Amino acid sequence: MVSENTLYYGDNLDILRRYIKDESVDLIYLDPPFNSNRSYNVLFKDETGAGSDAQITAFDDAWHWGETAERTYQELIQNAPMNVATMIDAMRQFIGRNQMMAYLVMMAARLVELHRVLKPTGSLYLHCDSTASHYLKILLDMIFNPQNFRNEIIWKRRSGSNSSVHQANRFGTVTDTILFYSKTDQAIINPQYNFEAEGYQDYIDKFFKFVDKDGRKYQIDNLANPAPRPNLMYEYKGYKPPKNGWAISKEKMEQWDKEGRIYFPENKDGRLRRKRFLDELQGKPVQNLWDDIEMISSQSNERLGYQTQKPVALLERIINASSNPGDLVLDPFSGCGTCISAAQKLGRRWIGIDITHLAIAMHKNRLKGNFGLEPKRDYQVIGEPEDLAGAHQLARDDRYQFQWWALSLVKARPLGGSEGSREGKKGSDKGIDGYISFLDDARGNLKRAVVQVKSGHVNSSMIRDLKGTVEREQAQIGIFITLDPPSRDMVTEAVSAGQYHSELWNKDYPCLQILSVEELLAGADAKIPPTPDNAAAFKKAGKVEKAGPQQGQLGI
Repeated sequence: MVSENTLYYGDNLDILRRYIKDESVDLIYLDPPFNSNRSYNVLFKDETGAGSDAQITAFDDAWHWGETAERTYQELIQNAPMNVATMIDAMRQFIGRNQMMAYLVMMAARLVELHRVLKPTGSLYLHCDSTASHYLKILLDMIFNPQNFRNEIIWKRRSGSNSSVHQANRFGTVTDTILFYSKTDQAIINPQYNFEAEGYQDYIDKFFKFVDKDGRKYQIDNLANPAPRPNLMYEYKGYKPPKNGWAISKEKMEQWDKEGRIYFPENKDGRLRRKRFLDELQGKPVQNLWDDIEMISSQSNERLGYQTQKPVALLERIINASSNPGDLVLDPFSGCGTCISAAQKLGRRWIGIDITHLAIAMHKNRLKGNFGLEPKRDYQVIGEPEDLAGAHQLARDDRYQFQWWALSLVKARPLGGSEGSREGKKGSDKGIDGYISFLDDARGNLKRAVVQVKSGHVNSSMIRDLKGTVEREQAQIGIFITLDPPSRDMVTEAVSAGQYHSELWNKDYPCLQILSVEELLAGADAKIPPTPDNAAAFKKAGKVEKAGPQQGQLGI
């Protein structure tokens, strides 16, 4: 069974049951999609289930009560631990058959499996908002047991300065909730600190006023015990103990004295104090209010155009807090791959699961662009087509999933951002399904290759249309991906478009390129000028979690 450094395409419930072993994961982070913008009137409206299914399709996160929700509910009642089955039954009676209950049923089934795969020393962080957080906490209490609840972390994701709140009938929402549970009381926890916290520098300036003979700044701290300790009532070098005794033993006092950690006042009637050195401070301890990590702005280098994308710093804090290097991190709703990238960056092993080929494509390109990782060589991808028959089947099942998968074969970014739903793709795309950005001169000018994907019958007129699209978009290269083999006329039409000359590499590249899926599966790739690491333009764009997209890269 595959269990590490793996991307899985598919329903995470099925993947968890088929591939992930019991007690094999050290840390789980999940940010399950839910349409929190819908009104409670809609979320709690009773549904017949006709024509709907309780699955997420292409990032459409409106869950409905349908056949799948009903079947999963019955499975939970029959097979889940008794306390979980009882609670799910009670919640259905209270909430009814609606979108909210469908969501909770689907989440309950997955949380049971996530609890199973978590090690006794492991932890789970569930990212949500106020729409369903109270219900999710009840589910987590039932599955993980209330005594394993650790924190309700509040992440302040924005400032709340939007003027629209003045016309609203409620206070503005500027926070998300992260529910933190451990498997047992043996779970890993590494305290986190922040040097950049608000007011921290003021604290240093105010209290670290003293300097020792070695030039080290320090503050003096109390050495008195808050409660009476008769065994700690001893005199030290002529200094009498405080009323309740010292806070440390005589042996410890002697050790700290040798290390220069005791402050001796000139007046023997004064109180001995402890020296706390500034250079030993780790920063301000992180509590359960996280207001020091900003959400991704429209100008951020991290931004992918993915609506629910979370900052890398947020995931780094979670991973550092509840895992150690070499541990295995799992994200069952991996989205744009921030958790996976953060885990890789911090030296953890990882598993990512998502139900769209779009997300898997983003993961692969992010891992390539940030860390130089390649599938098969550095990690596995399970669930993608591996041969031409699989590609044809995917095209028959879902042409949008096929399109996203095919774009990933040439490392192209889908048009219209990364989180478009099926409905969002039905509008005019102007003959472009995706694009590849590349940098081809030392001045930092961005170049583009536009990409079209065809899963049906193709002909030479499509190549002529692509040529017009390249000219209209002022792109340098056009790439045509086809499931069916191209005709001779198509190849002739592409060749007639001429060559794009790379200024930086003094090399010619075909302006129009036709790539069959069969060729791509065999290892072929688009011919695009490589982006040099030392180019001024590339330096401007940045690299590894600070970067814009390099050639063949979706971005960060």
